[in-house]
Order: sequence, then structure tokens, then C-alpha cells
Amino acid sequence: MIKTRSLIKIWPASALLLLAGCFNPFAPKLDYLNAPSIVITSQRSPDEVLQNFVYAYTFKDSLVYADILDSSFVFVFFDPNIESSGRFVSWGRDVDLKTTGELFKRYETITLTWNSTIYEDTTFADTTIVEIELSKTLQLNLFGKNDEYSFSGSAVFNFKTCDDKKWRITRWKDESHM
Repeated sequence: MIKTRSLIKIWPASALLLLAGCFNPFAPKLDYLNAPSIVITSQRSPDEVLQNFVYAYTFKDSLVYADILDSSFVFVFFDPNIESSGRFVSWGRDVDLKTTGELFKRYETITLTWNSTIYEDTTFADTTIVEIELSKTLQLNLFGKNDEYSFSGSAVFNFKTCDDKKWRITRWKDESHM
């Protein structure tokens, strides 16, 4: 049996915890004035996929990033160091997830900003959208303990709707000139 004195001692501490609500004194403070106003979307359009892309990079969330890529995903980029004049190289979803995971670990702060849309091509089959190709310009900033990089470039994304009604990226071609 619990003594009344013990309850009287525990009660104020319990009340204080209830008043504090969900406050976590050990959590890092967020800068609400400068924080991006992004949330995870249901990916019902290519724009929502790109919003989740920004969310994944900003919060280094590999699970959200994995969900924006289709199982058939391919990343394509030009490598000027291959052969004498360079050539296009590609890799699949598994390599991209590993590479992006390493990027998330290496840099403390990552900011990704979509700028202008260069073009959008929508392919129709009957009355259903099968695939959309979207070309966007972007700004990517990487801040680490010992290094800092800033990239501007453009990318072409191919999207498709999946069985779960979510849009996902099937192809990402980096058209940046670094």
C-alpha cells in the first residue's frame, strides 16, 4: 500500500510533467523564423514528390527519400573523367540510396531549393497520365565540419503513378555543368 506522504511528494512532480506537455528539454531548439515550411506530402502529384525530395534532403530522412524513388529508378549523370572526353554514367535505386545516405551522414546541413521549371512534358494514354517529364533548376548547399559546397544546376525528372496512387521518380538525369 502506498503511503499518503509518498503520494503528496510525487503529485507535484507528476503535475509539472503534465503541464510541460510534449516539451523535450533535451531536443535541439528549432529556429521557427528561418525554418522551411515543408511537410511530408502524400505524393499525389510530381510537385508533391519534389516537395518530399526537399524534405528528405533538409531533414536527412532516408525513408522519405526511398519512398520518392520507383523500384525501376535510374540516376544518369555525365562523368568528364571517364575516357578522353567523358561519357554518361548511370546507376540504379540501390546505389542511389546508398550514395544519398552517405551524403546525409557527411553533411550537417543540406539545403535544396527548386528554382524555375524549364519545361514539362505530359504523356497521355487514353485519359490517364502515364508519365510526366519535368526539367527544373536547383540550388544545393552542403555544409560539413570541414567543407562547404554550393551547386547550381538543372535536372530532368521522369515521374509515374504507381499502384498505390503515389507518384514516384523513375529517372533523374543531372544536367548540371560543374
